[in-house]
Amino acid sequence: MVNSVDNNEILRYENNFFQVCLMQASIHTPGIYYAYFFYFMPFVKTKASRDTDRIPYRFKNNGRFQTLFGLKSKLTRLTQCLISQVEVQSFIERCMTAVGTKPHHARSLAEVLVEGDHRGHYSHGLNRMDMYVKDIKTGICAKDGEPEVEKESAATAFVNGKNLLGPVVGNFCMNLAIKKAKDIGIGWVVAHGSNHYGIAGYYAMQALKENMIGMSFTNTSPLVVPTRGKECTLGTNPISVAAPANDGDSFVLDMATSAVALGKVELYDRRGDDIPEGWGCDAQGKLSTDPKRVLNGGGLVPIGGSEATGGYKGYGLGMMVEVFCGILAGAQYSKHVRTWKVTDRVANLGQCFVAINPENFAPGFSDRMSDLLSIQREMDPADPNVPVLAAGDPERMNMEKCEKMGGIPYHLKVVNYMNECAKNIGVSPLLPCDKLISN
Repeated sequence: MVNSVDNNEILRYENNFFQVCLMQASIHTPGIYYAYFFYFMPFVKTKASRDTDRIPYRFKNNGRFQTLFGLKSKLTRLTQCLISQVEVQSFIERCMTAVGTKPHHARSLAEVLVEGDHRGHYSHGLNRMDMYVKDIKTGICAKDGEPEVEKESAATAFVNGKNLLGPVVGNFCMNLAIKKAKDIGIGWVVAHGSNHYGIAGYYAMQALKENMIGMSFTNTSPLVVPTRGKECTLGTNPISVAAPANDGDSFVLDMATSAVALGKVELYDRRGDDIPEGWGCDAQGKLSTDPKRVLNGGGLVPIGGSEATGGYKGYGLGMMVEVFCGILAGAQYSKHVRTWKVTDRVANLGQCFVAINPENFAPGFSDRMSDLLSIQREMDPADPNVPVLAAGDPERMNMEKCEKMGGIPYHLKVVNYMNECAKNIGVSPLLPCDKLISN
């Protein structure tokens, strides 16, 4: 349920000693103190809500309750707000152009970030905007020019990203790969001189529009501790493969080769929550559920977690991506890539983009692809309430949820933080926070 909130509707109070005294007094002296809480305190301020920058609470039964002892159970915490895709995209574009980004470059970035959020990958959406603003503002990422092809064959291309925004480089390279696949069946393009490009799946999915298979890979700053190690020497190095099926259906794999993306750990840290075990380790290489230990001196672990649970396989996949990107493109690689969010030098990331035309192989690809997806989805699940899904299904479900809700749900902490960033560079209007929902 969406609640539109304005100043006349919300009353916020500090949960200080005076209010505690009033609460105690009202228990023993109903009268005026009880009336105070009954009619004039629909929102209660707590330590937790102060930490979330004045996140309000709403009574579940329209602001009235039977007993003060039931106060806590009668409150619903409103921690998220709904914002339309158009509003988020225009906000990001305003922020990027405010620091000198070309409008069409800003649009490329905004589209990728909003698509990430729309698909449920919040670690690579609006949550990342401040990083791109900082890179442009400091001049460590170029805002002028366009990517250039340095070497080319019928099926391949080697691209200089000119240190431009990652989505600008990514779109250029994927479009080139698709063009080559249309001409001769396959296009394999690698780029050096690039930057963080958002979700890898965004580029792989571009091939679906042409009924082709798409793949995308990138290396990143060293954030992953190899199996048996305690130093970060690999990036999260994502892999994305998208394959078309019938009637607009598709297989869309989009995953980091680390157990999770760093942004997810950052989101947990901002919310003050522990992370699940198996996401990261501390400075000694030991698994930890404390996001601060992972972010400060520790690191992420490969897919699979520890060696005993198959972490060495994720480690191998991360190395494979590095071969396709940093090594093949002559870009920075492994521990030579700059430290995450440290802008003392250019990133010079390596990226790889592939398009394959199924028409150059056995006929009936889409039919078989649809059958493959149906085999997985239609099997009897281990839990009747939890169906078997194929890669890309969770994202589609999240997009459908957003459509039904009328916007993308964002945590208020993230929205408040990004609005503060926007204020600092003179951007207005800010992201709206008038449609609050419970988590």
